[in-house]
Amino acid sequence: MKAARNVPQAVHPVDEFLPFWQLGVYGLQHVLTFYAASVIVPILLASALGLSHDALEHLIEADLFTCGIASLIQAVGIGPLGVKLPLLQGVTFVSVTPMIAIGMAAGGGIEGLHQIFGAVIVAGIFSYFMAPFFSRLIRFFPPVVTGSVILVIGLALLPVAANDIVNGQGTGTMQNPVSMRNVAYGLGTLLCILAVQRFFKGFLGTIAVLVGLIMGTLVAWILGDAHFGDVSSAPLLTIVRPLYFGMPSFHIVPILSLIIVMMISMLETTGDVFATGAIVDKKITPRDITRAIRADGAATMLGGIFNSFPYTCFAENVGLVRLTGVKSRWVVAAAALIMMIMGCLPKLAVLMACVPLPVLGGAALAMFAAVAVVGIQTLAQVDFDNQNNGIIVGTSVGLGMLATAQPHIADHFPAWAQIIFGSGITLGAMSAIILHLIFNHGTHGAVVEEKEAAPQPATTHPEMWKNVVVISEDKLGPRRPKSCSR
Repeated sequence: MKAARNVPQAVHPVDEFLPFWQLGVYGLQHVLTFYAASVIVPILLASALGLSHDALEHLIEADLFTCGIASLIQAVGIGPLGVKLPLLQGVTFVSVTPMIAIGMAAGGGIEGLHQIFGAVIVAGIFSYFMAPFFSRLIRFFPPVVTGSVILVIGLALLPVAANDIVNGQGTGTMQNPVSMRNVAYGLGTLLCILAVQRFFKGFLGTIAVLVGLIMGTLVAWILGDAHFGDVSSAPLLTIVRPLYFGMPSFHIVPILSLIIVMMISMLETTGDVFATGAIVDKKITPRDITRAIRADGAATMLGGIFNSFPYTCFAENVGLVRLTGVKSRWVVAAAALIMMIMGCLPKLAVLMACVPLPVLGGAALAMFAAVAVVGIQTLAQVDFDNQNNGIIVGTSVGLGMLATAQPHIADHFPAWAQIIFGSGITLGAMSAIILHLIFNHGTHGAVVEEKEAAPQPATTHPEMWKNVVVISEDKLGPRRPKSCSR
């Protein structure tokens, strides 16, 4: 018998290492779409704690540098860390209100930062060691749950894009009157992105968002609404030093507050990992969830040491992967290196900040909607003949939109509950999980088995089932996936 020939296996698009110049361009596209959201947390925190301008500059530099480290860990993988998917890391917005409360209770200023950074370090360690236990909950994430969570993530982010387009004062504030000039920048950027996607293929089609951002900024500069004067006055080089503000302090109440934040962040990370898995056509396993959450925990611990904050997967950039079709995780690795350089080169960071908010909002509108579409695709696998599934999806999306449209509802809840009710993503995700347990489990503890799904029409994609993993605690072997699993 002849020996079988060694047939080279095709590299999965996620692991494909593109030419360096493509990695640089695609990575820059990720950074430009990510930048505004990445620096908002240090700005809000510095304003609330009454920090100096120099302190704010260092917080932004440290945030960018640590974002790069966190994204590198998540995309490339180091030992047991990192899910090895094109996921960019950023500071979780869920942490903003608790961190401001911690800092203000400590008297504000640098002393407030000491307590924040101490709590961040411990919360990161907690998240790292909790990752294996949390990943076991993946059996509570069938398509009816993951689809709802992903859909809520996309819908809850759309008001952020709308606020940027009108150059508003925050998603909780209605902008009135609205400047049609800003709207023109936002919609013009969106139209530019759509035109490039429609009329160009290949490489140019995959950088449609970058082209839109550049063209929008160029038009704004010609009309006098984009300014680059701050670039010349920014320092050329800076060094991000650990413990720049002094030794952190550790107190039980701040630590418990940020541990709750990290537990909620685990839910969001799980949703983002499932969304990315669906986009890049990779099956998500409990081990993947463990590695992703461990990376979050390690990055958060480093954040406390490098004068930064809790980290999580950024849903904003999940939409960019969907929109461009560029699935390589090495693109995110390139973006991570660019962010680390930006953290050490303030001039480059300031240059990125010159993109007007309405222009960013136009690009974000397309990306966030793309995330919602992934949720809809996942929900297409669900058997809606089972009324329970309709209740789960409708209620979780409705509650998520309630907290998104009226965020001040959270003000009337106790402090511990404000973290949940203050975020549409968090409230929607928790609702989907809890309602699945209530409605899809029988009164006697048995799982409500759904009927077998009918054969898929030719226009649907039954292969999408491989993006959802059904976990069983027993060892009876793999089961056929159902739209309502254990």
